[in-house]
Amino acid sequence: MGELDGLWDVERVSGFLPPLLGVRKRIRGPHGATSVGRFPGVPFDVVGAELRYRGVLTGFVDVLTSEPPGWSGRALFRGREYARFRLTSTGRGFLSATRD
Repeated sequence: MGELDGLWDVERVSGFLPPLLGVRKRIRGPHGATSVGRFPGVPFDVVGAELRYRGVLTGFVDVLTSEPPGWSGRALFRGREYARFRLTSTGRGFLSATRD
């Protein structure tokens, strides 16, 4: 899903999430990561319009819907929604390669 490729700012819309200041999603092809500031990102796999987290966060999935100029998202844990967010392109492309 090439239209997701890039660097995205994450903004909380509703639900059980704190304000998401400094949170970004970096997506490249079938992989990506969610990071806060300069800390290493939490990896996920891109499957269609879903971001499926790996490792200890297995069970967490972000379901995205195109909402130009960005994306709206629903954060799920084991199929239950706990928050909504919005992705807005930073317009900066990739700052570095995403770790697989």
